[in-house]
Amino acid sequence: MPYRPIIGITMGDAAGVGSEIIMKSLAQQSVYEFCRPLVIGDASRLKLAATLIGGKPPAVRTIEAPEQAHYEFGTVDCIDLGLVPPDLPFGELSPIAGNAAFHYIERAVKLASQEQIDAICTAPLNKEALHAGGHKFPGHTEMLAFLTGTPEVSMMLVAHQLRVIHVTTHIGLLDAIARIEPGLVARTIERADLTLKRAGIAAPRIGVCGINPHAGEGGLFGRGEEAEKILPAITLCRARGIDVEGPLPADTLFFRAGRGDFDVVVAMYHDQGHGPVKVLGVEHGVNITVGLPVIRTSVDHGTAFDIAGKGIVDERSMLEALRQGAVLATVRRH
Repeated sequence: MPYRPIIGITMGDAAGVGSEIIMKSLAQQSVYEFCRPLVIGDASRLKLAATLIGGKPPAVRTIEAPEQAHYEFGTVDCIDLGLVPPDLPFGELSPIAGNAAFHYIERAVKLASQEQIDAICTAPLNKEALHAGGHKFPGHTEMLAFLTGTPEVSMMLVAHQLRVIHVTTHIGLLDAIARIEPGLVARTIERADLTLKRAGIAAPRIGVCGINPHAGEGGLFGRGEEAEKILPAITLCRARGIDVEGPLPADTLFFRAGRGDFDVVVAMYHDQGHGPVKVLGVEHGVNITVGLPVIRTSVDHGTAFDIAGKGIVDERSMLEALRQGAVLATVRRH
C-alpha cells in the first residue's frame, strides 16, 4: 500500500473560514486515500463548523499527540489547544484568534521538527489579528522561518500548470527593488531548482522576470536594474548547471510559462507574481514555503471574514494544498 504521509493541518484564524474549509475537505473520503490528516487547532471550533457546512459532516475526536490518531474517514482527529472561547464571533478581528493562530503553527512546527508529522498545511490567518495577539510577523512565511531558525525562505505559488517563486514578498515596492540583489536572486533560483527536482522534475526550466517594463528594454526603462541586480545571478546559476533564462519581460514570460515553456517563473516582487496566479482562481492556488527544513503548503486565499460562519466557502484550495503537501512529503521520504 502506498505511504500516506501525516499532514498536520493548522486551523488558522478561528474567526475566519479555516475551520469550515478543513471540515469540508475532511468530509471527502478521497483525502484519506493520499494522506493521514491531523488538525492542530480547537476542537470546539471544528465542531461548530461541522454544523455549518451541510451534508453529513465528520465527527471531531480530541487527542493530545499524533500517535493517538486513528486517521479514519468519518472522524477528524484534532490536537486540541483549547485557545478559543466558544462564543468567539465569526468575521470579526480578534487578538485571541490571532494569538491562537500563532500557537497552532508553533505546535505544528514542533511536531514536524520531531518527525511526528510529515508536512504542515495551513489554513489562513489574519495578519492584523496576529499582530494584535502579540506576534509581529508579516505572515505565515516569515513566522515559519523564525520558528524553524531558517535565515531565508521563498514563497512559491502553484495554480494549474503555473508555478511562481518570489524574490521578495511582503514589503513595499520601493523597498523590494532596493532589497533585490544578485545573491538573493541566485539563491531564489537555486531554491526553485531544488524544490522542483525534489518534486520529480529532473531538469526544471526556469524563467526569470525583469523588474521594469519589457525587462528594461536594454536600458531604456529603469536605472539598469536588470543588468545590475538580475543578470549576474542568472550567469552564476547557468554556470552551476541550472537551466535558467532571463531577465525576461514579465507580461510575456507568464504567457509562455502558461503554455508550458517554463516549469517555474521567478517573480521579483509580490504583485508581479501573485497577480497571474490569482487570475487563474484562488480556489485552485496553493502556497508552498521553499527553503524550510519542514514541508509547508497552504491555501492561496485569506480568512474571508465576509463569508466566515456561513458554510459557503470553497474548499478546493485546501484540497489542493493537502495534495501538494502529500506529494512533497512522499518524494522526500523516498
